[in-house]
Amino acid sequence: MRFKNDRLEAIKLLISSQEIGSQKELLEALEAEGFIVTQATLSRDLKQLKVAKAASMNGRYVYVLPNETMYRRVQKPLPAREMMLTPGFLSIQFSGNIGVIKTRPGYASSIAYNIDNSNIPEILGTIAGDDTIMIVVKEGVQEFEIIDLLHELVFKM
Repeated sequence: MRFKNDRLEAIKLLISSQEIGSQKELLEALEAEGFIVTQATLSRDLKQLKVAKAASMNGRYVYVLPNETMYRRVQKPLPAREMMLTPGFLSIQFSGNIGVIKTRPGYASSIAYNIDNSNIPEILGTIAGDDTIMIVVKEGVQEFEIIDLLHELVFKM
C-alpha cells in the first residue's frame, strides 16, 4: 500500500509542477521518477484522485487536481521524489513574542495543526494561511527555545 501512496503523491506533484496533457505524458513522467505502471493502473489512480482536464494559459488541455491549494503549479519544479522528502518548513523569524513561519505552499495548516496539538506550553497558539504561520509565544520565552522545540517537532513529521 505504501508504494501506491507514494505513486499517488508523485502523480499529484507531477500534475502540479508540469503541464501534462495525456496519460502517455504522465506515464513517461512517472517512469522518470521510478514508477513503472500500466495505463489501466494510471487511469484508476487519476479517477481516485478526481483529476480533471482544464485549459491552461496557452489553451492546451492539461490535467488539474481538484484542490489547487495543496498542489499549486510551480515555475521551477523539483523531481517529485525530492519534493516528497523535503519538509514543508522553510524559515522562522520573530518580532517580540510573535513568530512568523514560512512554509512551502499548502503546508502551513498541517504544520500549525501539529504545533497546536503538541501541547507546547511556550506557544500560546497559531494562525495558519497557505504558506505562512503566525505563532504567539509566551512572554519571556527566548527565540532559541522556540526554534529548538519547533525543530524537534517539524522534523518528526
